[in-house]
Amino acid sequence: MAITTRVARVLCALAATSAVILAGTSVASAEPVAPPVPIPTVEGTNDFGCVPSPEHPRPVVLIHGTKMDSTTWTVLAPQLIEQGYCVFAPNYGAVGLLLEPGKVVWGSGDIPESAREVGGFVDEVLAATGASQVDIVGHSQGGIVARQYMKFDGGMDPADPSRNKVHSLVTLGATNHGTTFGGLQELAKLVTSLGLPGDAITPLTWNMAGAQQLVGSPVLVNLNAGGDALPGVDYTVIATRDDQISTPPELTFLRTGDTESVHNLWVQDICPGATTGHLGLVTDPAPNYMVLSALDPEYASTHDAPC
Repeated sequence: MAITTRVARVLCALAATSAVILAGTSVASAEPVAPPVPIPTVEGTNDFGCVPSPEHPRPVVLIHGTKMDSTTWTVLAPQLIEQGYCVFAPNYGAVGLLLEPGKVVWGSGDIPESAREVGGFVDEVLAATGASQVDIVGHSQGGIVARQYMKFDGGMDPADPSRNKVHSLVTLGATNHGTTFGGLQELAKLVTSLGLPGDAITPLTWNMAGAQQLVGSPVLVNLNAGGDALPGVDYTVIATRDDQISTPPELTFLRTGDTESVHNLWVQDICPGATTGHLGLVTDPAPNYMVLSALDPEYASTHDAPC
């Protein structure tokens, strides 16, 4: 194949894939901006007057993913509230749109900064509810934002894990060891290998948070240095074999031999015929059942898996 033909095909494929990722959005600016009003929310969440029950003494904090917001949780949050949990869902990582002043894309800013935002929110939840710990559920980027907060921004007490602010972390398709975004990362590398400016398309294809979730990014290398799991935390890591965004999907699993506190699970372990995709991890019955069971082991003993 002539090199010019090969280049043309690569660029066409890259443009098509980029169009899918960028569909419905405008180019974001580099600087985070103040959140707009009204802020997205799910009815029943963020009730700072909620008093945790003896059955569910820990508030649950739900953390959305990239280019999403707290309305991610319109299915799971009501289920948790119905079970008697105090449920909170922050919006984080707001980045302004260059072509639409006054509008933002959530979950798009610098991940370490987003982790500090989430940390401040968790402190507010603990102070308001009187709880000593929270449980966190994170979808996609939300999982690593939670881990970043836990490791670097006060979520854990290395000297005394009993004083950790986080008791359990449940992740759904989290980019714990990065993602190729369905092969787009490799395509960009190929463009570079052909002498074209592959790196130059990164800001157009991925926002800052997206670029920081690519396999091998400095943020992820730093996050996973010294081990994936922290002492005193119960981890449930949920993946789906049909994930087309967090790819390859097995990269979500935490790499540790500690099977007592780290549980790496496929949705298909519970429902073999499930065809759940990345977004389905927050809407489909099977993964939601898995979250409820992870937060309360008694739930699985009284409810059948919705396969």
